[in-house]
Amino acid sequence: MSASLSGFPNALRLRHPSQGGDKVVTLHIEHPITDLSTWLGAFARFEDARRQAGVRAQRVCQPVDDDHYIYVELDFDTIEEAEAFKTFLDTRVWASADASPGLAGEAKARVLKEISRAS
Repeated sequence: MSASLSGFPNALRLRHPSQGGDKVVTLHIEHPITDLSTWLGAFARFEDARRQAGVRAQRVCQPVDDDHYIYVELDFDTIEEAEAFKTFLDTRVWASADASPGLAGEAKARVLKEISRAS
């Protein structure tokens, strides 16, 4: 499966939202995993897709008490970019076991808008 995404708005903008004081839009993802190594390999395969979709920053976290769960936060400039990437994940990645090795259950994803930020 190709990880290339065409038609994503503003995919080549270089400015990170936090650099200009703009509010960040985050796609928050969480789900159980089979093992971290397999999941990280699958996540790495979609690096270009994330960049093309407009991801400005990403964070991957794991609970200290659960090696079989993962949290991902992908930052975008716009709600539309985040929603478009969520649709891509729902329809092209998570819908296929071949495209999402390491996924061990239902993925949950929500688009979040930043309300406030402290330094």
